[in-house]
Amino acid sequence: MKVVVSPTAPALSGPAVRQRLTDYAELTKPRIATMVLVTVAAGYLLAAGTGARLLPLIHTLIGTTLVAGAASAWNMWLERVSDARMRRTANRPLPSGRLHHLEVVVFGTALAVTGVNYLYHAVGLMPAVVAALTFVTYVAVYTPLKPLTEWNTHVGAIPGALPPVIGASAATGTVGWDAVVLFAVILFWQLPHFMAIAWMYRKDYGQAGMRMIPVADPTGAKTSRSMIAWCVVLIAASLLPLALRPVDWVYLVGALALGAYFLKSTFRFRADRSERQARQVLKASILYLPGIMGLLLIHGLVTGR
Repeated sequence: MKVVVSPTAPALSGPAVRQRLTDYAELTKPRIATMVLVTVAAGYLLAAGTGARLLPLIHTLIGTTLVAGAASAWNMWLERVSDARMRRTANRPLPSGRLHHLEVVVFGTALAVTGVNYLYHAVGLMPAVVAALTFVTYVAVYTPLKPLTEWNTHVGAIPGALPPVIGASAATGTVGWDAVVLFAVILFWQLPHFMAIAWMYRKDYGQAGMRMIPVADPTGAKTSRSMIAWCVVLIAASLLPLALRPVDWVYLVGALALGAYFLKSTFRFRADRSERQARQVLKASILYLPGIMGLLLIHGLVTGR
């Protein structure tokens, strides 16, 4: 009797395995996740003050990393069609065909469930609830709004501003004024920051059907006004800590200097609405965020927390 041996599937080569791992890592948007973790750590350290402990902070960062990665993976799944229409995202794992959409759903869901449960068991109920709220508002509210209304950016700033609240609630078990201040600063910081990005890639967003303000703003006048207005609001929000604690002149001068630097870049964009100047606004925003986070931490320590 003749025995027929079925061919086995070829094993993945070393480069193929590395590419697959790279694709899964890309689903989590590591650069965004890193910025998220900085704000989580700032929220924890500001709320905990001199009572900060390393192990709870590490647990908080691990759980938040998982949830943030899950939100990014689900975002890529929801936007796989529009990503294929944009030059800067067409080579992502899903539109390029390197990953199947079902494995991305499984991967993202597993990260979300694991992350929320990890926070609940390792840190507490409140940070787990805030993390779950962040995931839901980002995936189920902000992402679907992007092709529907230009207000999506303002809505999306809410889940973007919740990570420091995760950190602060992990330190105290509640959502106090420190968390509210951090939420406000990150919320208003995101708006001029993302307006700069949206102006730089407005053609891509338009081709993908995303309704960002710059897409329907050929002269850049509305985008410029929005940048300036939200930057002014950001500066005002950054001064809220002075109303909650004794006046710290180092913080006051530092916050105003950082805010003036950021605001100056938006005024320059008003005079020169080019992609080059939009990139300068983006750079100013990226310098502003760690600067103000550092000042807030120093301010908390100086004023007795």
